[in-house]
Amino acid sequence: MIPTFVITLREGVEASLIVGIIAAFLVKEGRRDALRQMWIGVGIAIVLCTAVGVGLDVVGEELPQKQQEGLETIVGVIAVAMISYMIVWMTRHSRGIKAELEGEAASALARGSTMALVAMAFLAVLREGFETSVFLLAAFQDSTNTTAAGAGAILGLLAAVAIGLGLYRGGVHINLSKFFKITGLVLVFVAAGLLATAAHTAHEAGWINSFQSEAVSLRWLVQPGTISESLLTGMLGLRPAPTQVEAFVYLAYAIPMALFVLWPRGSRKARRSTEQPQPPQQQQQKTGVGTAENPA
Repeated sequence: MIPTFVITLREGVEASLIVGIIAAFLVKEGRRDALRQMWIGVGIAIVLCTAVGVGLDVVGEELPQKQQEGLETIVGVIAVAMISYMIVWMTRHSRGIKAELEGEAASALARGSTMALVAMAFLAVLREGFETSVFLLAAFQDSTNTTAAGAGAILGLLAAVAIGLGLYRGGVHINLSKFFKITGLVLVFVAAGLLATAAHTAHEAGWINSFQSEAVSLRWLVQPGTISESLLTGMLGLRPAPTQVEAFVYLAYAIPMALFVLWPRGSRKARRSTEQPQPPQQQQQKTGVGTAENPA
């Protein structure tokens, strides 16, 4: 439930942020006529993304067992690659994403191109929706309780829509940088768990046959059927008995990515500005050398 909730929440907030900014600019400029076109584009994008997710699921069910495992491996690896790109990009741009989007929308309106704004909304929802479809498909394949996973996805989407609506109306103010850092850190462990699962399904497909002995027993911590198992598996991607290859890919992914997300941004720049030598005039003013009050 937790992985699907975080996935749809984060992706939904990104999409709703873009759509909300575009809608606000259209209203501000008196182009409410273009809102209808924008919402039609958003609806088409949602339908296309849903079709992609359903299509991949149907194709997977029609395949023989080994090929199903192979498809699950491919979907899992693609999902991890997409999550990784999203985490890296958002970690680097989260501080200025709102201003950047507003600047792009203002530039499009300055050119008199409302269709450019409609296309921005369509492509944003299409991109986020396609990523969400792949993420959710991999998460559902990795989940032991599809009902809970589905509920998490719906709750995350509803929360994202509520946040997007609040941002659009101006009644909600959130620190986007902190929001994307926290959700990014959760997604790092979700992705690490998906990668470990991909290593497992790759073994089931006959692609990886080495290092299959049990690396460590976490049965004392991740007890099947308990709430702690749901939390640890959902948030940290832990398994009761990971194999050597599963443990290796999990740690090899989770450690560097978590450090990248948690690494403080802007501190180096701030240190540079404080360590920069001051101009002679400023030094004189600080020390009083050469001033009228303290003649040299």
